[in-house]
Amino acid sequence: MPQEYIPVIIFALMAAAVPGVTLVLFKLIRPTSTSAGAKLEPYECGIPAESDARARYSVRFYIVAILFVIFDVETIFLFPWALFFFHARPAEGTNYALFALASMFTFLGILIAGYVWLYRKGALEWV
Repeated sequence: MPQEYIPVIIFALMAAAVPGVTLVLFKLIRPTSTSAGAKLEPYECGIPAESDARARYSVRFYIVAILFVIFDVETIFLFPWALFFFHARPAEGTNYALFALASMFTFLGILIAGYVWLYRKGALEWV
């Protein structure tokens, strides 16, 4: 075995051993629980729970969550594009800045078209 792999193997063994060792160690030193009844209920605050915690959510909640993720990813794509667009210098016979501008408008156009389609379909109405 090459000598360069020894630190990697040691690191992998330590990374695998730390969680197991800490779980066993803290199981041995923790105090035993004497809780019973209301102490074992979730969200213990002195007020009884009104319903089960596993309630159903509206589909509209998931649509808004997906829209948030899509526009969040769009923002992540905008940062490197803005840096490239700012620092792009035209070379002979090429215009990378114009290509970057056109590709970003295409990307934003597709996203906005999807948003308008959802709005017209009524998927974003809360009533």
